[in-house]
Amino acid sequence: MAKAAAAPKASVKKSAAYEVSGDAVSRTKPVCPKCGPGVFMATHKDRTSCGKCGYTEFKKE
Repeated sequence: MAKAAAAPKASVKKSAAYEVSGDAVSRTKPVCPKCGPGVFMATHKDRTSCGKCGYTEFKKE
């Protein structure tokens, strides 16, 4: 049996991770404490996780 082709993933623009206000640029997503600056963490409903190293922080209710 042939497997069905996976749907292409939606790409995320890096410009969505920053916010410009006047002359200042700030990050809108959290940065991974293990990997350092430049590696953003994905924000989920109940956690934030790093796609590079797998570090996860669970949100407290």
